[in-house]
Amino acid sequence: MGEHSAKRTAGEAAARLVEGGQYLGLGTGSTTAFTICAIGHRIRQEGLHVSGVPTSAAAARLARECGVPLVTLDEVETLDIAFDGADEVSPTLDLIKGRGAAHTREKIVASLARRFVVLVDESKMVQVLGTRSPVPVEVLPMATAPVMRALETLGANPELRMGVHKDGPVVSDQGFWIVDAYFDGIRDPAAMDRQLQQIPGVLDHGLFVGLTTSVLIGLPSGKVRRLTAT
Repeated sequence: MGEHSAKRTAGEAAARLVEGGQYLGLGTGSTTAFTICAIGHRIRQEGLHVSGVPTSAAAARLARECGVPLVTLDEVETLDIAFDGADEVSPTLDLIKGRGAAHTREKIVASLARRFVVLVDESKMVQVLGTRSPVPVEVLPMATAPVMRALETLGANPELRMGVHKDGPVVSDQGFWIVDAYFDGIRDPAAMDRQLQQIPGVLDHGLFVGLTTSVLIGLPSGKVRRLTAT
C-alpha cells in the first residue's frame, strides 16, 4: 500500500466522523480531497445534510464537483469540524502547513472549528518541526526583501517560492507572495509563531500551534491510527 492509498484511508476515515446538520471546514490538498469526495458520496447515498467552508479556490471547486454545499464565514460563526492535511506533525500535534499556499485561510477556518482533525500518512510525523519542511510565510510583495532579512535574523534560510508552470513567484489567493523559511529544526514553535507574526509585511505563516484536536494517520496496512491532543 503506497502513500496515495494511505492518504485515501485517512481521508475517507475523516468523512465518517461527519454527522448531519454540521458545518465543516474543508481543507486544501491531496489528502483532504479524499475527505471532500467521500462526504459528497455520503450526501448522495445517505441524504446527509451538511455545509462546508472551503479554505481555497481549489477546495471550493472540488466541493462543488463532489456535491458538497458551500457557505461563507459571513453566514456561520463557528464550525463543527475542520479537516485538513499537514506537511509536518510534531508529537504535541503542532503543525507546519502551507505547501499549497493556502495556510492563511486554513488557519482562520481551523481556529473557528470546535474540532480540527488533521489527516496525514506516516511520512508527515516528525520529532521536531522544521526538520523536513520549510515554514511558508505569506508576504506582502513590496515587503518581501525586509521580511526575508528579518527571517534570517531568526535563523532561517528564506527562499521566495517560484511558480513551476508559470514565470514569477507563486501568488496566494490573497494576492500575496510566499517565502519558504528553512530552519534547522524549531525547538519552540509557540515562540517562533509569535516572532513571525510580529514581522511587518507578514500576513500569516504555516506554523499551527495549539489548534489540532486529533490526527488521523493512514497506515500502509489500510488501518488508521488516531492521536488526540492532551
